[in-house]
Amino acid sequence: MKVETLFGEYPIQQGIWDEMKQASAIRQPYSAVSTALSKLQLSDLQQKHQLASELFMSQGITFTVYNNEEGIERIFPFDILPRIITAAEWNHVEAGIKQRLIALNLFLKDIYSEQQIIKDKIIPAELIASCPHFTHEVHGIKVAHDIYVHIAGIDLIRGDDGTFYILEDNLRTPSGVSYMLENREVTKRIFPDLLANNNVRMINHYPLVLHDNLVALSPRHISNPVVVMLTPGVYNSAYFEHTFLARQMGIQLVEGRDLLVDNQKVFMKTTAGLQQVDVIYRRVDDEYLDPLVFNPNSALGVPGLMSAYRKGNVAIVNALGNGVADDKAVYAYVPDMIRYYLNEQPILPNVPTYQLQNPDERNHVFSNMHKMVVKETNQSGGYGMVMGNSASDEAIAKAKEMIIANPRNFIAQPIISLSTVPCFLDGKLQPRHVDLRPYALCGPNGIEIVPGGLTRVALKEGSLVVNSSQGGGSKDTWIIDNQTNTL
Repeated sequence: MKVETLFGEYPIQQGIWDEMKQASAIRQPYSAVSTALSKLQLSDLQQKHQLASELFMSQGITFTVYNNEEGIERIFPFDILPRIITAAEWNHVEAGIKQRLIALNLFLKDIYSEQQIIKDKIIPAELIASCPHFTHEVHGIKVAHDIYVHIAGIDLIRGDDGTFYILEDNLRTPSGVSYMLENREVTKRIFPDLLANNNVRMINHYPLVLHDNLVALSPRHISNPVVVMLTPGVYNSAYFEHTFLARQMGIQLVEGRDLLVDNQKVFMKTTAGLQQVDVIYRRVDDEYLDPLVFNPNSALGVPGLMSAYRKGNVAIVNALGNGVADDKAVYAYVPDMIRYYLNEQPILPNVPTYQLQNPDERNHVFSNMHKMVVKETNQSGGYGMVMGNSASDEAIAKAKEMIIANPRNFIAQPIISLSTVPCFLDGKLQPRHVDLRPYALCGPNGIEIVPGGLTRVALKEGSLVVNSSQGGGSKDTWIIDNQTNTL
């Protein structure tokens, strides 16, 4: 059987935006890829699928799922068909993300200093005061170049008309970029000609740009600042990514026990003695960074780190306290931040969001639970979420009880049917729902967004939950135009 038959039999679903096929026609962005793949036999595609799995296995590209307090390491599921976005679509997305990040960075600077946005009654004071990630300990700390968000992963979805919506802001320790880079490397192995012939924008410069941005943050004006990556250790679900990025950037991967603070400066223990550290790219959450200030039982952080940070003797990436800006209840106010700080209208819309502290909005949500997704405001990974269209009556009743007990801890949003893309599953092309996490690097010279990002796929039929911890996988994401740089 030829793959051409699979494209002809690919089903589309009523009321859902499919990114490859509309009605019975292949959309233009996918035309060249579908034409090239249609010449293959089904057995060829199956061999490429098998090769991709073997490459992921040999590279040890894994993540950890926590179940019953046990960590189960798994190979990251990868679908071999690329997700394709045009340059025009991408330009719109890129402009919207840059606008959003500028506003969020201004918000973080403001909220940890003058708090003018609260005084002007744009955001309720009680919303910020009740945010568990509003970190009083960093109030008044001056950060290098006034950059709080150095690395961001902004989650987007496409609705039933193809419109891009911002779903979530990840401004603390966003993960997944290693999978984006490895996806491209695997695609280069299995479809080398497709990449070259479709003018796919390059992404492999990410580690270099990140490294340059980290070096530029050094408080010491020396030619070779010492940059390290701080990891919680081998049992962390993203440890593969920590090792991958440290290796790609040529910096030391350290744990808290490898560092110490002396005279408000951070040092790394080496066989040649202590070496002063200038920049820490941390993958440890705020509350574990310094047991003298935050969680006293933490063995992951460095005692005294906050004193060095407050003194300006070390830069920490991302800045501490960023969690207040990606709280899901604060998310609803980001369009207001854009209007307030930039005097602009948002380029990319939010998903409509109901604040459950508001009795009218809560009553509306309770009356329409089967149309809503309820989220805990400080959960991630797809946890703490109730999908009203598939939840049992018991689960909905329990969710209502939890909301009434602590309405600040939840938001609700109308269920949006995420766009679908073709996936090669069980020898067929099948539509599966996807989101997109572009990665933005914010440095002294501006914001650079990697063209594409990580497409996450809900591999279960009909599922809208794309998180790897919930059975999701990923795809290589292509931004195609007439440029000649293709990697």
